Order: sequence, then C-alpha cells, then structure tokens
Amino acid sequence: MARVPLARNRVLFAALSALSALPVLSSPLAAQASAPKKVGLPLQPARSAKFTTTQGTWMSVDVSPDGATLVFDLLGDLYTLPAAGGTATRLTSGMAYDAQPRYSPDGRWLAFVSDRNGANNLWIMSVDGKESRLLSDRREDDFISPEWTPDGKYVIVSRNGKLWMYDITGGAGVLVTRAPGPQWYFGATFGPDPRYVYYAMRIGPWQYNAAMPQFQLGVYDRETGTTSSVSNRYGSAFRPAISPDGKTLVYASRDGQQTGLRTRDIASGVEKWLIFPITRDNQEAIPDMDAIPGYSFTPDGGAIVMSHGGEFWRVPMSGAAPVKIPFTAEVDVAVGPEVKFEYPIEDTPTFNARQIRDAVPSPDGKRIAFTALDRIYVADLAGGTPRRVTTDNVGEYYPAWSPDGAQIAYVTWTDEGGYLMKVSAAGGTPV
Repeated sequence: MARVPLARNRVLFAALSALSALPVLSSPLAAQASAPKKVGLPLQPARSAKFTTTQGTWMSVDVSPDGATLVFDLLGDLYTLPAAGGTATRLTSGMAYDAQPRYSPDGRWLAFVSDRNGANNLWIMSVDGKESRLLSDRREDDFISPEWTPDGKYVIVSRNGKLWMYDITGGAGVLVTRAPGPQWYFGATFGPDPRYVYYAMRIGPWQYNAAMPQFQLGVYDRETGTTSSVSNRYGSAFRPAISPDGKTLVYASRDGQQTGLRTRDIASGVEKWLIFPITRDNQEAIPDMDAIPGYSFTPDGGAIVMSHGGEFWRVPMSGAAPVKIPFTAEVDVAVGPEVKFEYPIEDTPTFNARQIRDAVPSPDGKRIAFTALDRIYVADLAGGTPRRVTTDNVGEYYPAWSPDGAQIAYVTWTDEGGYLMKVSAAGGTPV
C-alpha cells in the first residue's frame, strides 16, 4: 500500500364498495374485547431534542368540522392549533412517527398513520389524545393519506398503492380499487356524497428519470364499481379535495418547475390557479407521505387551509390574498441512544492509504499516477515515494498521461462544480 503525506484528518459519522353497514357503537373503542397487542418500537428514547419553532417541514393539516381547530403533524408528533393561530398543543410524543391526521365528521376522532406498534399502520385516536385504536395490523405495508367516509363509519387509506377501507369497529379491511396493472392510488377524498371517491392515480410507484405526467385524478363510483378519469394534465394532478357543497374540485399540479393548487368548477369544468407556487411536490420520488402535504377546506367552503414555505395559510377561494396562520410549537422530539464508535486515526507524518483509485501507468511504464484521499499522486515504479503534483485543495480524479509522459490531465470537483485540468507530471501550477 502506498504511504502518502497526511494532509488532514477526516471524521466520518454517520424516519369498493363499502362494507355492509354494521351497527356503530357509541365509541369505536367499545367494540374491543381486549386491548390490541402492544408490540411497540424496539428502540427506546434516551435523549430528546427540545426547541421552540414557528415553522415546520412537510406539515399535513386538517380543519375540525366546527372550523375552530386545526390538527397537524410536525416531526412525527401530532398537534392541535386554534384556527386563527397561536400556541400549538402536542397530542402525541415518543419514538413513534405519527403523521397525516384527519378529523372524523363528528370531530371526536382523528385518523392518522403511525409506526407506534413497530410497523406502519392506520390508527384512530380521540381528539384529546387519551384513547387510540389500531385499525390495521400489518407488518410490511405502507399506509398513506387516510380519510373518513362522510358517515364516519369507515376510513379509506392507500395501502401499498391500493385503496382500502377499514371499519372503525374492527375488521381486516376491504380492497376498494381492483384495477389490473401497476396503478398506484393516493390521497383518496370524499365530497358530501359518499358514493364517489376521488383519488390520484400513478402508473407504478417510482422510477429514475421519470417523464411527466406522473399522476392523474380519477373517481370511483361505489354503487356501480366503475372508475372514471378526471384529469389529463402534463404537469400531473394529485391530492384532490372536494368542497363541502360538492361543487368545486381542488387539486395540485405542476407548471414548469413549480407546484400550485388549481380549482375546477365541477359543473362547468372551468379551471384556474388558486395559489401558485407552493411547496415543491414529491411526485418524482416514492411518495411515502403523498405527493404534497395534506390540506383541507374550511367547513363553509370559503377557503383552503394548507402549509407551504414552512407556515400555515388560509387561502380564500375568492382569489383574495392568502392569510398566514401563525403558530408556535414547543417541540420535544424523542431520540434514541447515541450511536458512537471510537476508531483510531493515524496522525503520523505518513500512513497507509486504504483506497487507491484511478491508477494509471505512464507511457514508458516507469511511473504511476493515482488518486488517494481525493488528491493526485505520482510515484516511480516500483516502490517509489508518492508525491503530489499540485497543492490545490480540491478533489482531483481520473488522471490521464499525455503521450510523451510530460503532463497529466485530470478533473476536479468541489461543491461549486468541477473543471478539466492539466499539470506537469513533475508537479507545478495546474491549468
């Protein structure tokens, strides 16, 4: 192994139909014969990250049926907030990642996804956070974007890319979408008519260098079992929402490199941008938290409440300017034990380079050029002492000798970009 001068030390260190109606008990929890088996998360909290914030990332938000309260997710915990803004109240805590909360039609329960039992699943919880119940019990499935049926008896959710409906009194769930092929369904939602389920559909879950469009909207008729296409936009269409009066469709789409919300009068088909731009969408990746964060109509249908730019906004359907909903959250994120290992690092003038790259011999076979520690060295063959050919503090890669062996061409790379360079094989100032 080549021994090279130690220029610096580096420290590396490494979240359908519906079922036949069943009698609904006064509380979804009353149907339980016994508490669900508690599997839990194997990693126990050993530290916590505590701070105060007025902003968050990728926060899904919903409005209570009475319009007085918002519920949202932040760093894996659920919070409530007065609809006009103010101080957020934390509902959940601990190592579990709780996300995408949605109010039940009567405002008494929240549906959300969580890994609190050791796997990603669908849960419901009382709005005070005191009672919770597991609706699904899967070990290797993804659950995304839950939504209540208008009668409050079921929750529909994307499970592994298909829409499933779960009875809140119990059961294994019923598959709603049965379309053949690689279609994936996300972001199901209802208007006031429980007959129709709107959703976003994607052909396959994800691929490299995906061409647009990625998503389009569809609607499922629960009485006839038929599906219909609702959109055909080049910028895709996803995360639909229906106004409380059933007259307006809102959905997200991309125009150029930016994302916004569009509105459509369902009767006339007339569309326009409601707000543009908003938070960049996630449609080109695996949308494990949907393609954009969840948002919601206000109960009177007069506005959309959403998050973008790290903050909450009330966006009037009239086209008036959005109004910020300020919030302050006291965050207390549980963190597992510190993962720390001690490795000896040589600090002698020379040491053994453990990775040699791009080694190439000179045309006469008497020297070799190579990259070690992101710098180019030249050494005589065999057993010569490696020596740098530049003094630059940049990454140097892929050396190539000139035919006469007098110069070496190579490429550089920094955070700002790279160049094609050449330098004397004896060392000097690169060009």
